[in-house]
Amino acid sequence: MTWSRCSLEQLHRLHREHPSRYPGRDGGRDAHCQDFHFFIASQSSRSLVAMARSRCSLPRITIHHRERLIAICGRDGQVSIVICFFRFKHKMGSVGDEKLRFCIDRGGTFTDVYAEIPGQPDGRVLKLLSVDPANYDDAPVEGIRRILEEYTRKKISRTSKIPTDKIEWIRMGTTVATNALLERKGERIALCVTQGFKDLLQIGNQARPNIFDLTVSKPSNLYEVVIEVDERVELVLEKEKENQDPSASLVEGVSGELVRVVKPINEKALKPLLKGLLEKGISCLAVVLMHSYTYPQHEMAVERLAVSLGFRHMSLSSALTPMVRAVPRGLTASVDAYLTPVIKEYLSGFISKFDEGLGKVNVLFMQSDGGLAPESRFSGHKAVLSGPAGGVVGYSQTLFGLETEKPLIGFDMGGTSTDVSRYAGSYEQVLETQIAGAIIQAPQLDINTVAAGGGSKLKFQFGAFRVGPESVGAHPGPVCYRKGGELAVTDANLILGFVIPDFFPSIFGPSEDQPLDIQATRQEFQKLAREINSYRKSQDPSIKDMTVEEIALGFVNVANETMCRPIRQLTEMKGHETKNHALACFGGAGPQHACAIARSLGMREVLIHRFCGILSAYGMGLADVVEDAQEPYSAVYGPESVLEASRRETVLLKLVKHNLQEQGFRDENITTETYLNLRYEGTDTAIMVKRQMTEDGFGCDYAVEFVKLFQQEYGFKLQNRNILICDVRVRGIGVTNILKPRALKHASTTPKVEGNYKVYFGNGWHDTPLYKLENLGYGHVMPGPAIIMNGNSTVIVEPNCKAIITKYGNIKIEIESTSSTIEVAEKVADVVQLSIFNHRFMGIAEQMGRTLQRTSISTNIKERLDFSCALFGPDGGLVANAPHVPVHLGAMSSTVCWQLNYWGENLNEDDVLVANHPSAGGSHLPDITVITPVFDNGKLVFFVASRGHHAEIGGITPGSMPPFSKSIWEEGAAITAFKLVEKGSFQEEGITKLLRFPCSDESAHKIPGTRRLQDNLSDLRAQVAANQRGISLIKELIEQYGLKTVQAYMTYVQLNAEEAVREMLKSVAATISSESAKLGERNSVTIEEEDYMDDGSIIHLKLTIDSDKGEAFFDFSGTSSEVYANWNAPQAVTTAAVIYCLRCLVAVDIPLNQGCLAPVKIHIPQGSFLSPSDKAAVVGGNVLTSQRVTDVVLTAFQACACSQGCMNNLTFGDETFGYYETIGGGSGAGPTWDGTSGVQCHMTNTRMTDPEIFEQRYPVLLHKFGLRENSGGAGLHKGGDGLVREIEFRRPVVVSILSERRVHAPRGLNGGKDGVRGANYLITKDKRRVYLGGKNTVEVQAGEILQILTPGGGGWGSPL
Repeated sequence: MTWSRCSLEQLHRLHREHPSRYPGRDGGRDAHCQDFHFFIASQSSRSLVAMARSRCSLPRITIHHRERLIAICGRDGQVSIVICFFRFKHKMGSVGDEKLRFCIDRGGTFTDVYAEIPGQPDGRVLKLLSVDPANYDDAPVEGIRRILEEYTRKKISRTSKIPTDKIEWIRMGTTVATNALLERKGERIALCVTQGFKDLLQIGNQARPNIFDLTVSKPSNLYEVVIEVDERVELVLEKEKENQDPSASLVEGVSGELVRVVKPINEKALKPLLKGLLEKGISCLAVVLMHSYTYPQHEMAVERLAVSLGFRHMSLSSALTPMVRAVPRGLTASVDAYLTPVIKEYLSGFISKFDEGLGKVNVLFMQSDGGLAPESRFSGHKAVLSGPAGGVVGYSQTLFGLETEKPLIGFDMGGTSTDVSRYAGSYEQVLETQIAGAIIQAPQLDINTVAAGGGSKLKFQFGAFRVGPESVGAHPGPVCYRKGGELAVTDANLILGFVIPDFFPSIFGPSEDQPLDIQATRQEFQKLAREINSYRKSQDPSIKDMTVEEIALGFVNVANETMCRPIRQLTEMKGHETKNHALACFGGAGPQHACAIARSLGMREVLIHRFCGILSAYGMGLADVVEDAQEPYSAVYGPESVLEASRRETVLLKLVKHNLQEQGFRDENITTETYLNLRYEGTDTAIMVKRQMTEDGFGCDYAVEFVKLFQQEYGFKLQNRNILICDVRVRGIGVTNILKPRALKHASTTPKVEGNYKVYFGNGWHDTPLYKLENLGYGHVMPGPAIIMNGNSTVIVEPNCKAIITKYGNIKIEIESTSSTIEVAEKVADVVQLSIFNHRFMGIAEQMGRTLQRTSISTNIKERLDFSCALFGPDGGLVANAPHVPVHLGAMSSTVCWQLNYWGENLNEDDVLVANHPSAGGSHLPDITVITPVFDNGKLVFFVASRGHHAEIGGITPGSMPPFSKSIWEEGAAITAFKLVEKGSFQEEGITKLLRFPCSDESAHKIPGTRRLQDNLSDLRAQVAANQRGISLIKELIEQYGLKTVQAYMTYVQLNAEEAVREMLKSVAATISSESAKLGERNSVTIEEEDYMDDGSIIHLKLTIDSDKGEAFFDFSGTSSEVYANWNAPQAVTTAAVIYCLRCLVAVDIPLNQGCLAPVKIHIPQGSFLSPSDKAAVVGGNVLTSQRVTDVVLTAFQACACSQGCMNNLTFGDETFGYYETIGGGSGAGPTWDGTSGVQCHMTNTRMTDPEIFEQRYPVLLHKFGLRENSGGAGLHKGGDGLVREIEFRRPVVVSILSERRVHAPRGLNGGKDGVRGANYLITKDKRRVYLGGKNTVEVQAGEILQILTPGGGGWGSPL
């Protein structure tokens, strides 16, 4: 079908010249229309005619669809379509000649108002402080009041109600919910959960937010009290269905799964608990019961009882998000209960400010999914992204298709953060996101936030520029705000002339009437310049001083690179090329940075909407009303399940249509979308697949679309794998998009220059013309450099760029690519480029990780995130290691160096190496490392590598984590050196042989090979793909900057990390207590520490720190010999533990590379269990001994008490399946903090399987998963509590537990008490409680229960 725009006159002419082909009424302004556009389309298609006939009759037919009047004229075989876009009169938003329309975005700092006023085609824009209690109670009400006063020319008192007779509709987005969540100022709520899961939401997935934060800071809980409900529902397993007792009472759940009610809800026991909450003043409740997604009856019973007792708000997880996975569903219910009363209170106050006529006014609120909802349907869990969603709607509906055909990257830069999104013809949505530490499971736009904005702090640390993540906030704000603030990005823009004080509101100073203070800003930059130049002179006395402007521009460049990283991740992790997009820039600060960011990303086009400063508000007028309905449905995709899914879709379609009709929508203004949430069997990665329609009006096969989307996002297909249906979803859309772009007349004059200002760009000051957007017309061209003032937003058009005013009054900037070659100083790095290359190198490692996660198949890598990616220099030295799993940190360098020495000159381009043997730099056999050399013009210039934990690698037990292995060959396939890919050819036969037939030192023993070969091969291919992604990015970097520059900064970033560690060691040496250290020669400090493994093996450390040089010597002499067991740890594991501890002790975000170890020497005696022989069993060294080494090192530094010191490795399975998990515990307390309970500690950070998924996919019942109360050591600061996990097995399986701290407790520090030791028990069918010890393998029977009690963390300081 070919489309072309035509004018009304052209349409008339077509009708006059070809009346037989274009019959029908002559054009003209329809009485029912306010504005329209015509499109012509021609298509030879009998199917189109068939579709038309199915709706109405030929030869001329009229179809109402959304806001389009479609006239189809013609005969079979040749159909021409004229589509007229009208504004129809209908109940929703009918057009009133004398009525105003308001679009409002109530932000955290400012409230933006856009009003469409009769007779004023440009609309009215107003910006107010969101909080100004001295002048008004509510900013949106005040904005409406002021504009109504202007329009009616009648005074409206602030104390009187706002008249509504002149208001047609109000649409609003608000940060009320977001702010309440961020500031923890929501409603007082309680949480109601199934008995045994009191701490479920606090534990979450047990991962810690920042792996280098010893305090393990986690957001606080939203609920005050938890009550446990005596009830239980279990899913019926497939095998149980076959042998089910006919007399057994089973229920089919909403999802189609069979459910057994093991324990009906005990309302008698629940009633006094609920009454107790009311007595405490808590009348809002969040409810999440196990498997309520499919069996909601128990949650509904809780609701009935609570309402009868007087609770005023209930949030049921089954009603809000009926999807499997209890943790995100429960967190969503908590967010909703916490925020909805706050929102309702605010909305009630807002509505009360208007007269009684407001009921006739259409008042709608923006939801996180980009759709509008009336006040009655606007709830907390859908409101958190209300404001940002308006911006996405704004740029997508006004720029895509009208200004460009390229997909758009939305770039909304504010004061404290920047929001990044993508639009390519449809809204990209996610079903789960994390905001302010709370997981919300609901449809919402995919908006990524990075902590960088105009208020981001500027710092010079360890020889590099750093921007953020801390913000100066609105108060005191940047230095230029005259409140005694600190330097921020806004100050840098002011110095450079990117912010023009003449055009910035004079609202500063004691009287709030002074302009931005550029003098104070320059003085602060001069102080910083002295510090920076002093440092640079110390590195190279001959180097030229940096000017204030060069420093300010350097900070802006670093800020730009900080914001580029999430944009690259957003696009490339989904398989899209960033450079093929256009940058849609809005927000107050964004247009100042747009050209530089686009150029850095390789984009050639920037679009800035004429309302860029208030685009979130304007977007409210472009959005539709959305009704969503969803229900779980669990089935294998096939003809029968598709029919059942279709039946469910029909029911849900009726529901959403009914809800929209109740709001005044007619059928012709309602469209619907249907979705199935699909995943491959054996994976956790579900995709919400929208049903696509064929030309003849029939729906496409969901499975075909799923496979296409899966391959697009993850890069591969899974052959011979069932597709599973998880959920059915329907989205109803009531069309209310009334704001229309207004075309401008072509400008007949040259653009008017309002003045000239000095602006600093990379090559110095430029005399730069300034234009005002309101005085520019369609077709005006402004070559860079130029400034365009768009209200309060400053648009900077850089040199080698060109700004064009489009037909719709927006700004289009064309970017000319320029060389980024940097001159490399021989002696010292450029302090700005050092920061930028730190970002670029780390960005490469992160994108490798995302590629690996996308393309892998195993749960361990894809879901538990048990992998790491890194890049290395040609000598094997680590350049950047993305912070994935701490035990891998720095350890891969040993593997790369070993392979480099082994292969030598026999390394070729397109070779890929694989290894996992401890003697070749490995950690333990399940961790397989894939290494790819990077060549440039035949020269080896880099290495890239990825290490992933393969759940099955062979060995004497399923899961390849045998508790009783005594030799390496019992643990599975051991690979020292093999070319996985040789000269571009994947060596499947060779790697298959290595994996299936592990070598044995004792020919009498036949050790099983891998039990999951295809998963191994798939994940190895994913690792190859991740490496290839790294190579592509490195080559892009080399192409952009040149090999000499890239390799120079490879060295410089390592030197920068070395300096940071040296400074930290000097500081530590100066502060370590003399009671626990001995002063040695030359101002050195020596500390000795030791700790024990449960078998009595000693880890002894003598730590010597040179306080002058900032060097440390870690001497592990005195450590016990190699053990006849499996907790021997290869040297790489100890190295990883040391580098992890050093990175935790450096209080700033330094790059993780070889430089961290440059000031450090590590001595490990050969033959000790920290440097065992190549025959020693090591599977436990990686997961147990690494934790003990970490405890010893951190204790030596007096950093914190011991954490749980274990990963609590649990595996179970049979010949048909295997399962592996690590269980968290208590973290150690520190000098100023309590330990954190129920969290992964130190050398691991893998995630826990959700309880409902656990029970759905494996033959288990989880009876309890909660905190082990009072297991943390007492002290001035208490250690974190461990966990209790009780698992009942529903059929016979082999269970293996590999754990520590069952004999020697985690130690307290500085008088703090020890944490409680862990314990493992088996509760047999005859109720005996049998102690299993720390390491054991046992064949359990159906009905037996495994109880794991993990250790608590040590306390700090003597208890008071």
